[in-house]
Amino acid sequence: MEFSNKSKLLIVDDSAFMRKLISDFFEGNSKVEVIGIARNGKDAIKKIQQLKPDVVTMDVEMPEMNGLDALKEIMEVSPVPVIMLSSTTVSGAENTLSAIENGAVDFVAKPSGTISLDLHKIKEELVHKVEQAAHVPVAKLKKPIGNKKTVLDVASTNNKSESTPLNKTILQQRTNKGTANIIKQKSTWSNTSKKIVLIGTSTGGPRALQEVITKLPETINAPILIVQHMPAGFTKSLAERLNNLSKITVKEAEHGDRLQNGVAYIAPGGWHLKLQKIGTNFEIQLDQQEPPRYGHRPAVDVMFENVSKFNDFDKIAVIMTGMGYDGSKGLIDLKQNGNVTAIAESADTCIVYGMPKAAVETQLVDEVVAVDEIAQMIMKYLP
Repeated sequence: MEFSNKSKLLIVDDSAFMRKLISDFFEGNSKVEVIGIARNGKDAIKKIQQLKPDVVTMDVEMPEMNGLDALKEIMEVSPVPVIMLSSTTVSGAENTLSAIENGAVDFVAKPSGTISLDLHKIKEELVHKVEQAAHVPVAKLKKPIGNKKTVLDVASTNNKSESTPLNKTILQQRTNKGTANIIKQKSTWSNTSKKIVLIGTSTGGPRALQEVITKLPETINAPILIVQHMPAGFTKSLAERLNNLSKITVKEAEHGDRLQNGVAYIAPGGWHLKLQKIGTNFEIQLDQQEPPRYGHRPAVDVMFENVSKFNDFDKIAVIMTGMGYDGSKGLIDLKQNGNVTAIAESADTCIVYGMPKAAVETQLVDEVVAVDEIAQMIMKYLP
C-alpha cells in the first residue's frame, strides 16, 4: 500500500521513446505514480477500464486511433482527467482545442514535433499540470458547453437588477485605506462613460471563453481584451474558433490594432498585452521585453496593471477558471485607479478554482457567478 496516497497516471503515446521520457519525469514524484502505458487510443480505452487511473497523458497524433477520437470515447465510457500532448502545428492546435472542448483538462505543447528529444524543456509544466488534473472532478469535464446560439437580449439584460454585489457587507466591514473609494466607485458607476472589458483565464479557459464570448451581442458597447494562458501558435486557432461561433468579432491581437467596440482581442502566446493612447484612440501594444509573470506571457496581471493607468474608461474585470493566482495583484491596481467592477467565476463551474479564488480573497470582487451567467453579468454593467 506504499503508493495508495499517490495519483495514478496512465501514459498514452505511440512512441516508446516518449513513453519512457514521460515516465522518467515522474520517477520519485511524491504525488503521482505511473501505473501503466498505452500505445494508441484503442489501447488507452482498454487500459483505462482495467487500471482505473486518476489522470492520463495522451498524445494527440497516434496510429489506429488518435488522441482526439480516443478522448471522445473515454469521456463517454470511463471519464477521467486527460492532459493532451500536442504539436504546435496549425492542425495540432486545432485538434488540441477540439480535445479541450471534448473534455480534456489541459494540454502541453511539445517543444519540437511528434518525437521531442528536448521534452525536458516542458517537464516542470507537464508534471505540475498532471498533479493538478488528477484532482479535477470528472463531472465538470463532462459538462456540455451551453447552447452556442444563445445571444443575450441586451434590453432585458440591462433591466435586470436582482443580483447583489457579493462583497457589499465585506467592503463595509473593511476599515483599511481605500475601502471608501471602492464603495464610492460602485455608487458612481455610470452608463454614460466609456467601458472596456478585461478577461483573464487559464486552465479550462477555452471552454469557459466559448461559454461567455458566444453569448455577447454584436452591439456590445465596449472592446474586450482577453488573456488566456497558452503558448504561441494556439491563441490564433482559439481566436478563429471563437470568431466562427460568436456574434462579435474575435481576433488574435496584433501590435497597433486600434480598439473597437464589439471586438475581442486575444493576447498572442508569448506576448504581454498592453494599451497605448494615440491621440484620442487606444492601440494594442504587444510586449516581449517584460519577462513572464509566474511563468506566463501573456499574464493577466500585466494587462490589468497596464490598463489601470488609463482613466478614459470604466473597467469590467473578469477572472475565470485557472491554476495559480494571476490577475489578483492586477485587480488591486485596477481597483485603486478608477471605476472597476470585478466579476469572478464561481467554484461550482471552474475546472480549476485557483485564479478566481485568489481574486475573491482580495475582497475586491463584486460579483461571483457561474460561467454561463458571466456574459449576462458583463452586459448588466454596460450602457
